[in-house]
Amino acid sequence: MNGVASWTRYLTPDSRHRRLGLVCLGVGTTAGRVATLPARTLDCYAVVFLSRGTGRLRWGERELELVAPTLFWLLPGVEHGYGPDAGGWNEWWALFDGPAARAYQDLGYVPRDEPVSTVADTAALDVAFGALARACRPDDPSTDVLAAAALHQLILATRRAAVPDPVLDAPVLAVLLRDACLPVTVAAHARTLGMTETALRETTRRAAGCSPKEFVLRARLTRAKELLATTDLPVVAVAARTGYDDPGYFTRIFTRRVGMPPSRFRDQERRGPL
Repeated sequence: MNGVASWTRYLTPDSRHRRLGLVCLGVGTTAGRVATLPARTLDCYAVVFLSRGTGRLRWGERELELVAPTLFWLLPGVEHGYGPDAGGWNEWWALFDGPAARAYQDLGYVPRDEPVSTVADTAALDVAFGALARACRPDDPSTDVLAAAALHQLILATRRAAVPDPVLDAPVLAVLLRDACLPVTVAAHARTLGMTETALRETTRRAAGCSPKEFVLRARLTRAKELLATTDLPVVAVAARTGYDDPGYFTRIFTRRVGMPPSRFRDQERRGPL
């Protein structure tokens, strides 16, 4: 362990902080020839960013090679162990938990099956981890709230800093968004994109964390809200402009997803002239 430089901060958020949805439980950095972490199982999530060095990760039943710059995720209940090769490495790590962590997993920001990803923008991750570390000040009563906010930004930074996935770079979401308000089926979208329906569903799930049908529905409802709030179009016309021939069905689905009927949404959001 000689020649190792490290810094660590742990936090103990209370039940009020956990109601924010995401809590930081710890953050740290280590550089040098550190010992291999033996097998363990966490009750929370962790993300580790390696900016220098090589090593190995045992993740469940899998043995994975780690070559910096890279990052990997550790999930609750998954046994793991990791460590550098003889030359050591430089790492940042963070522990976190909460319902928002599971939501990020559902949305694809925290991977379920492929824990390791290559990093293209190391500077962005250094900045994000540094911001989280600065938020974890023991003398600041707002530390847990500031750390939660910084952790949200860190998770977003991991997505942006990763090497682009050629599948996710395909114009799938752009096409779905462009044609969302047209009466086009998922099968027709797939044909337009030159894909099978299965491939379209998988690509959309990886890129947006949902099915093509759900992605289109959210786009339609977003456009409907804009029209209701900024125009005098009757609900029937709003329904037609967002891809619904049946205004009754539009009203039902809008009410179910938004929590109020279109007319009430308009009453709440419209602002008249001074």
